[in-house]
Amino acid sequence: MIDIAASSLAQIPGFTSIWSFFEKGGVFMIPLVITSIAALAAIIYKILSLKADRVIPSALAKEVAQFDQHLAAGTEQPILRKFQEGHSALARLGAVAAKHRGRSHSRITTAIESSARAEILHLYAGIGLLDVVITIAPLLGLLGAASGLVVIFQGFGETTNHVVIARGIAEALTTTIFGLAIAVPAVIANGIFLRRIEVLTARLEALLADLAHAFQPHGDA
Repeated sequence: MIDIAASSLAQIPGFTSIWSFFEKGGVFMIPLVITSIAALAAIIYKILSLKADRVIPSALAKEVAQFDQHLAAGTEQPILRKFQEGHSALARLGAVAAKHRGRSHSRITTAIESSARAEILHLYAGIGLLDVVITIAPLLGLLGAASGLVVIFQGFGETTNHVVIARGIAEALTTTIFGLAIAVPAVIANGIFLRRIEVLTARLEALLADLAHAFQPHGDA
């Protein structure tokens, strides 16, 4: 059954060359493949978790920016209901501000900041895994390269074994290339995500400052 599956896969265009590439890398290709899967999972997770709808929906942000006008017109209830639904970071923090409505500006701000820490930690979730991948992938590649060098030196002796030397060179180059191929996209993605988090955090701070001002007692303005 396994032989049939292997023969079927071998007929897929390009599969033989891909399998040959991984086979040349030796045992260190296994942790490198696991590392690449972890990096891909972290990148997909961050792309989804940093979507605008999950953090700062544009429609809600516009309403929060004009919250003073909604309060003056008495039309703030639909916005407060969106806060209670809590479908985004802005909504959840807006609910915290609304809960402390009528208190002093400092107390509202303190409550928002306490809840904002948890939201910011959530924004950074997955970044740690990318940092680990960025560190580990090149090191695994270097370990594979060192292992390949050992195989190369084993090929030298009274009679040079060119097959062993070729296998060692292939292992050294393959693991190094694959390790760097994992680390480079992870570094790029990590930089993009960190910049995105900074922008979102700054935007949240500005909108929540407006909310804290709107919810404070009128005499504290």
